[in-house]
Amino acid sequence: MKVNLHHINLSTNNVEKMKKFYKNILFLDDIYDDLPELEKKKGYSGNVSFVGDGNIQTHIAEKDLEVNFKTGHFINPVEKGHIAYRTDDLDKFKEHLKYHKIRFADWEETAVSGWKQIFFYDPDGNIIEVHEKVSK
Repeated sequence: MKVNLHHINLSTNNVEKMKKFYKNILFLDDIYDDLPELEKKKGYSGNVSFVGDGNIQTHIAEKDLEVNFKTGHFINPVEKGHIAYRTDDLDKFKEHLKYHKIRFADWEETAVSGWKQIFFYDPDGNIIEVHEKVSK
């Protein structure tokens, strides 16, 4: 089971302003490949932009304080943002979390078609995503 940093998600009330900042100040580029296919009808319909440095993506997502109520999941990954890792075996990683008694929200493909996602908290309450890209 391998886990690699994949993206950082920043939540904002102004996606375009944040995107311009990260592009103009940090020289990040628009990303056009390996983008998630958002399932906008499943609870989150906010605006999202994708920029990156060629290695790590930054997802700039419109803040939505109601998404956990709309989806029925107890963790809201677009309230404050999150850090995301990609794994090659999400089921094995979930067993790892259970062994360590770490509770997680299993979003399956609720938000992103083709990505099975889980969300959980670190000891200070920061949200962590781990996802596996699944073939269709």
